[in-house]
Amino acid sequence: MMTLQGKAWRFGDSVTTDHIAPGRYFHLRSNLPELARHALEDLRSDFASEVKKGDFIVTGKNFGLGSSREHAPTILKLAGVSAILAQSFARIFFRNAVNIGLPVVIMDTTFINEQDELEVSLEKGLVKNITNDRVAQFNPLSPELLRILQDGGLIEHVKKNGRIVV
Repeated sequence: MMTLQGKAWRFGDSVTTDHIAPGRYFHLRSNLPELARHALEDLRSDFASEVKKGDFIVTGKNFGLGSSREHAPTILKLAGVSAILAQSFARIFFRNAVNIGLPVVIMDTTFINEQDELEVSLEKGLVKNITNDRVAQFNPLSPELLRILQDGGLIEHVKKNGRIVV
């Protein structure tokens, strides 16, 4: 499970939680699958309808800034996103993503273009861009974090183990 493969969806810097989960759909917070159908639509109207299970969001700096919106990473996961690769994340988004089991990777993303086919090893800290035959490294995720992600996020991890297992 910790080696992922899919296509890249490129976004720029400073993608906000308002971009991810547009405020006009606030009323859908109790229907997350429906809210996921509107993920990122103000930046890419085709994203939610075209993203495939296993695809990646690839972005620049400060992904997920803005209000907490715990449902923002959840709807990306429901839409099919397997991981987000970014140069940096807003801290609250990063934590919310881990809490719901969506891998977030901090790395140089400049060698990845729109729709490039990627293979990401979370254990080894490697991204192979199959399209342009380039490989990049990032700090591998810790065994503890991998365990939390494999369990489906922090809440599921605690339910399974009765506590946080490190």
